[in-house]
Amino acid sequence: MADSTKSATLSIDGQTYDLPMFSPTAGPDVIDIRKLYAEAGVFTYDPGFTSTASCDSTITFIDGGKGELLHRGYPIDQLAGKSHYLEVCYLLLYGALPTAAELEEFESTITRHTMIHEQMHNFFRGFRRDAHPMAIMVGAVGAMAAFYHDSTDISDPRQREIASHRLIAKVPTIAAMAYKYSIGQPFVYPRNDLDYAANFLHMCFAVPAEEYVVDPIIARAMDRILTLHADHEQNASTSTVRLASSSGANPFACIAAGIACLWGPAHGGANQACLEMLKEIGSPDRIPEYIARAKDKDDPFRLMGFGHRVYKNFDPRATVMKQSADEVLDLLGVENNPILATAKELEQAALADPYFAEKKLFPNVDFYSGIILEAMGFPTSMFTPIFALSRTVGWVSQWKEMIADPQNKIGRPRQLYLGDTARDYVDIENR
Repeated sequence: MADSTKSATLSIDGQTYDLPMFSPTAGPDVIDIRKLYAEAGVFTYDPGFTSTASCDSTITFIDGGKGELLHRGYPIDQLAGKSHYLEVCYLLLYGALPTAAELEEFESTITRHTMIHEQMHNFFRGFRRDAHPMAIMVGAVGAMAAFYHDSTDISDPRQREIASHRLIAKVPTIAAMAYKYSIGQPFVYPRNDLDYAANFLHMCFAVPAEEYVVDPIIARAMDRILTLHADHEQNASTSTVRLASSSGANPFACIAAGIACLWGPAHGGANQACLEMLKEIGSPDRIPEYIARAKDKDDPFRLMGFGHRVYKNFDPRATVMKQSADEVLDLLGVENNPILATAKELEQAALADPYFAEKKLFPNVDFYSGIILEAMGFPTSMFTPIFALSRTVGWVSQWKEMIADPQNKIGRPRQLYLGDTARDYVDIENR
């Protein structure tokens, strides 16, 4: 925790209270209210915790006004343009970019942990064939605690390390198996001769009957999707992982909790919502109609994949993702896919319209990632599982940081109670 050099004064009913203030390395100052209830007998009220710092962290920083996303101080556009996913994983986990030797060892460790326990195959077959892949992922990741007993003791630093590696390595395998199960195809085992992104694509799209070669442009686009979604500060799912871990739950249960939270359409389902909107539009010739509807204050329709709750200027991830989208669409073409053709036309129409520029409603990372995943051949039901596998390293990094924090205590939010006060029970015959 940073040293307090300033304080704020709160006045309640003529009584004043001095509250320490902390200055971060970046971002707004923070008022420390931990002793407020003990000293003043009041709580603060902050639905959604949007003005509350629940922890101190050294992992990720977002400046929404500037359109800035930093991982351990490194801008996301530099990492996405010059690095790759597993190197970013190392950075998030350990706080520094690896040397060549460290990266080689880390990549080897992750690669050799990608297979899951063979008995977990039986676990998959207990789900209905039409089960949503996210439902399977929540169950399968949580069930890892039943198969990997040697990495559930959170008090042991070595077990925490092993659990971290296993989660980063095995969640892509679980996601690919969830996809294969949902379409009735046999599971494809991971291959140690492929990199992280290519291996995931191979497990999703290969079949035993013939050879499948991953196109390097597609693999690079997938790697960028993973990199750009690796961590995003204290969002809903990350906060869920931290809250679950504050109770001392095992790491697999904590990450399963994060996956469950990410499943919500307001969080991890944005790119799926974007594709569904494109399907509703249907064809490029209907774009002017929907642009007009988006401008109409009385029309509930809004363009999905434009603007961002956190980024008030532009999404720094979108520029890199647009480059990947252009590369993938150039490779695969859009002529025979009305959804992709509509997306390209909508992007150009919105960027050229002064209304969207004035309101800073630029295409965000979800708009472009949905286009890319659609072009690759993934159904929309797989969009959120792919988000989950990319975010796993962020959750794990936040979990490791929290466990090692000497200030760690079980989360216990307070409330503004508006219900009935104490009243006596009335016997049923007298009601």
